[in-house]
Order: sequence, then C-alpha cells, then structure tokens
Amino acid sequence: MNTHVPTRFDPTRVPHLLGPFAPVTEEVDVAELQVIGELPAALDGRYVRNGPNPRFTPIGSYLYPLDGDGMLHAVRVCDGRARYHNRFVRTPALVAEEKAGRALWGGLESLVMPGADEVGPELAGTFKDLPDINVVRHAGRMLALAESACPYRFDTDLATLGREDFGGRLSAGITAHPKIDPVTGEMVVFCYALEPPYLTWSVIGPDGVVTRGPTPVAGVDEPLMIHDMALTARYVVLVLAPAFIDLDAALSGGSFLAWRPERGTRVALVPRDGGAPVWSSDDAFWMWHSVNAYDDGPEPQASVVLDYVEWNRLTVGPASADGASRATARLVRARIDPAAGRMARTVLDDARVEFPRIDDRRIGRRHRRTALATGTGRTDLLSGEYDAIRWFDVETGTGQVWDAGDLAVGEPVFAPEPGPDASAEDHGYWMTFATDRTDGTSWFLVFPAEDPASGPVARVSIPVRVPLGLHGAWLPTEEP
Repeated sequence: MNTHVPTRFDPTRVPHLLGPFAPVTEEVDVAELQVIGELPAALDGRYVRNGPNPRFTPIGSYLYPLDGDGMLHAVRVCDGRARYHNRFVRTPALVAEEKAGRALWGGLESLVMPGADEVGPELAGTFKDLPDINVVRHAGRMLALAESACPYRFDTDLATLGREDFGGRLSAGITAHPKIDPVTGEMVVFCYALEPPYLTWSVIGPDGVVTRGPTPVAGVDEPLMIHDMALTARYVVLVLAPAFIDLDAALSGGSFLAWRPERGTRVALVPRDGGAPVWSSDDAFWMWHSVNAYDDGPEPQASVVLDYVEWNRLTVGPASADGASRATARLVRARIDPAAGRMARTVLDDARVEFPRIDDRRIGRRHRRTALATGTGRTDLLSGEYDAIRWFDVETGTGQVWDAGDLAVGEPVFAPEPGPDASAEDHGYWMTFATDRTDGTSWFLVFPAEDPASGPVARVSIPVRVPLGLHGAWLPTEEP
C-alpha cells in the first residue's frame, strides 16, 4: 500500500486552500446573529450548505472540489431571527485523524492510505469517505452527500449519525446529486463505479424504502465520472461526458481522470419504468450541473428538454488540460428526440455561469427561472469563485444580475414563502452565503424572488468565515 507522502506537494501553494477557500477548523454555535435589513417573518427553517474543508493540513495532493472533509454550515431562521452553527461530518477516517492529530489519508490523486498500525485493520488500505458536496432531506433523513459513495446522516444540530446505506440496499452508495420528484415523492439516484456494472440507478420511495435496487445502465462498459443527473416524469437523464477514470495511470503517478474528447458526449434517457435506455450523442462537452429536465409534447412522441451548464472541457485536475484552450461555461438547452435518438443543443445564455438552481418543486417539470453564480468579468477569480448572481428567465430569454462587489458568492438556493401563492416561482426568496475577499467576513444573504437584482432584503452577519463551498438546501421546519 502506498504510504509514502510525496515531498513535492506543498499545500501552501494550492490556491483552493487559500483566501476565501481556506479551511476553518473551529466549530461554533451562535444563537443571535446581527441582521441588516429584515429577515422575512414567514421563513421558518434551516439553510444548510456543505463543502470541502480539510480538518488537517492535506498531504499527498489536494484536488478541488473533490477532496476535503465535509463541513456543514447552517443558518436557522425563525420569527425574523437567525442562529448559525457549523460541524464537521465525522466519518470514521476523520475520527481516526482527529485521534492522531494530523492527516492520515492523502488526496485522491496521491492515493496515500494509512496502514493498520495507524488506523486498525478495518480502515487500513481504504479510501477516505468524503461526504463534502451536497445536502438533501428525504423521508425524514438529512444526508451529507459524497461524489460516489454512501452518504452520512446528520441531525438538526448537525451531529453526524453515521453512514447511510438504505437498509443495505445501496451499499455501494449514491452520487452527490439525487433528484426528488415533487409529484411522486421518490428520490432517484445513480452511482458510478470502477468495476462492472460501471453505472447504475436506483429509486427510493417517499417513505425512505428502496423500491428499485441498483439497476445497471446498459451500454456503459468503462468507468467514467458523472457528477449530476436530471429527471423528467418519464426518464432518468444521464450525461456521459468523456471523463474516464484511469486507475492504472493514478497508481503510476498520473491523473485518475482522462479527458478523451474524441469519444464525444453521450446522453442516456433511462425509462423510469425500467425499459432499455435511449442513447444520443454529440461533440464532447463536460457538465458539472444540470438545471432541470422535462418532457415536452404529447406522449409518446414527447421530446426531452434538458437545461444545463455546459463546459467545453473537463475542469478538474491535470486531465482537464486540453491544449491551450480556455475553459468556458454557458447555459445550454439540449432537446432530445427519444424516437430518433437525436440531440440538438442551443445556447440559452452565453454568460459564464455555474451552480444553477431552480425552485426544487419544479424538478422534472417545466420551469421558468434559473438562478446561477456568475462573474462580472474580473480575471483574478479562481475556478469555483464568483462575484455576482444571475437570474435567467427561459420564457423571455433575459437575465438579471446582482453585482456582489468584493463578495465571493456561493450557489443560490430557493426558499418558497408559505401562503396562498406558494406555488409561484417568484413567491419566495433566494439565499446564499457570501464572503468578503478584503477582510474575510461572511454573510448570509436573502433576496426577494420577485425582484432579486434589487439586492438582499436581509444580510445576516456570520460570526466566523464561511469558506467557499459547494451545494446546500433550504429545509423548511417540518410539522411534528
């Protein structure tokens, strides 16, 4: 087993461990936060966001956004007041490292693993669990999600309750972007693996019981990375970009991801009734995140509309190098004809964007508005760092922008406002964390959905810096 720590790795020179990305180690709980403006009185719940945050100085390598321990940050909102607390997701590996007082596992690209003398036989030679990407609540479970592994459950105090394998039915895990059908209450998940079957999908019923176990996707005969998915009333939509997992290269000191654009990108429409997938293909592109998908037209001739953020190439690790080409991202719509197996792509918005979100109650059905992190054009921002929020209306083809100035903003999340108009996409609020690049102060921002570009109606001062992270969720207080 590789226990050698490469001396060439210097964490002080890794940009995603510095500045607004720099990890924090203190766990705090502050009951009364300063509010500038007014928190909407109707909001009652928690905004919880996950993100990579190494507990100890990384060894071997560090690859953003895939490496790093999970840290949950939560703002509890009720009666116009706010409380903040944060906690690490305590996996067995993290607990072992806390006992040792240092990092024992290296990053994904270094494959440094501790031996039994350091962590015991159960953890020796294993990959470290990294539930550091997303948050979801389904069937009463709050889950911190990893890239392709079992998630971890946590409670309302953000305390880790343990690994979740759904009664042993999904022991290989799931990926970080499951989709909950707001009509059926089902949570549809997928998982990719290093060995056959390389790609599977599953369904968890509204009661939390697995109703469809891991089902192989026919036509996938190599291991590859797929970060997100989409869902329609009829299909599970899986985008297979040519980002292949190359373990042999990783073991010999190379990158574990190989970008092979000559292979093109394929899209699988997997019938939710269990039928054979319908495939279409096009020139290579990479997708970190989908916006939404839906069936458009009368069945059975309905086409599938998929909105997503399209990158011209993979944007993580050495495998992302594609000559001297600059990585570009834009909002794209793919229209897929299941009968003909053809896909046509059109650009909806050519602004540089990422972290797209909609009102989650529109998942799988036609949506109108998308909120995204974007940039104002400054050239000193790292990947994953944005200084504005953009709201795009697919019906009018127009966008609104709020310039965050010196603030680095995160993914915007929608919170519906309860009431008679609660089903409307503009009846609610958008929220996100933001951190000031000049002094490291962090804020929780709340924007009115009917006019988000007017700026926040509330700015909540967070007592500690919140590192730039990944994905979160608004979790309304559930009735007892």
